[in-house]
Amino acid sequence: MNSNAKDKRFDPGTQNNKPQKSKVRIVIRVLCFILCAVLGLGLGAFIYVYRIMGAVGFVNTPFVSKDQYETIEFDNLDNVDLNDGDVASSWAEGGHTRVYVNPKYPIKKVSQKDSKVENILVFGIDSRGTNDVTCRADAILIVSIDHRSDTLKMISLMRDTGVKIEGKSSTDKLTHSYAYGGVGLLINTINDNFGLDIQRFVMLDFGSSADVIDMVGGIEINVTAGEVKYANQGILEENILLGKDCPLLTHEGTQLLNGIQATSWARIRSLDSDYVRSGRQRTLALALMKKVASYGKVDQAALLEDSAGMFETNMTAMDIMRVALDAMDVLDNVKEYRAPADGMFRVQDNPWMMIVDWDTQLADLHRFIWEEA
Repeated sequence: MNSNAKDKRFDPGTQNNKPQKSKVRIVIRVLCFILCAVLGLGLGAFIYVYRIMGAVGFVNTPFVSKDQYETIEFDNLDNVDLNDGDVASSWAEGGHTRVYVNPKYPIKKVSQKDSKVENILVFGIDSRGTNDVTCRADAILIVSIDHRSDTLKMISLMRDTGVKIEGKSSTDKLTHSYAYGGVGLLINTINDNFGLDIQRFVMLDFGSSADVIDMVGGIEINVTAGEVKYANQGILEENILLGKDCPLLTHEGTQLLNGIQATSWARIRSLDSDYVRSGRQRTLALALMKKVASYGKVDQAALLEDSAGMFETNMTAMDIMRVALDAMDVLDNVKEYRAPADGMFRVQDNPWMMIVDWDTQLADLHRFIWEEA
């Protein structure tokens, strides 16, 4: 982590007293910054931001209009073996898996439903190495920033949700859409099935998630007695996979976890269920955001620069900084949701899949995100 970054504990009390920034103050600050840069007074700051923009793992993902999308002849995916695939595009260095972009499946342009509500896809993949590109989407999280109510909403989409996927003649699991057609097919599948307006994403693999947590000095997690055993199983697996020597957990209770410990805890499945697992993932994401929020703005920018190569996104660095600042400003008011929600699906045994009552689920999800009547 950058030596200038202060590892301060998150104090909810100080955050609650933080005054809300008005749009006028934000505009004035931006204009002053640009003016200083033009006059040469802020040349150093301008160069610094430019450096960050170059360091971010930006991915140029193709977009097409709805009309163009409807003219595309997609491949039949019914007989695709998800164990096969071209993995020649792995990173040569860095130990992180590149996002899978399949040009056959561009992102379909959709309009933002409400200018005050911004929805961004954050997802992790189940790769076990840098060559494992055509893998499944393991953790799927929608981060929704609601500027009307100054609320941060976190929505977990269950990976085993049965959905319609372009090119598949029958219902298939949401997690498979990424392996079939990359990030474009994943986003289109989410938008088409859940009625969302996602256009931007951030992707991490297990290694990069752990590295970012380590950069902020770890995060505090309340580990239950039952979770210790299963988290340690994940730690041992990651130690072998990554050639690490991460210590095992020795006790229950609230404790500071490093990157491998925290991601192993969040991935526990054998103890309870995938529903509880998705809650752990939201807890981890929120703990990380609160840790970063405890930093000053300069240190947050330094953290972005240091972590830029650890994730991939189709957002520019300036856009990431804007979204991050917006999210930090509403961390005092966080709401969580899981889709499909309880009572809105049934379980199919073979293959195991969550069959959704879409009429009920979509109405409830949209009420949560956009507060629709």
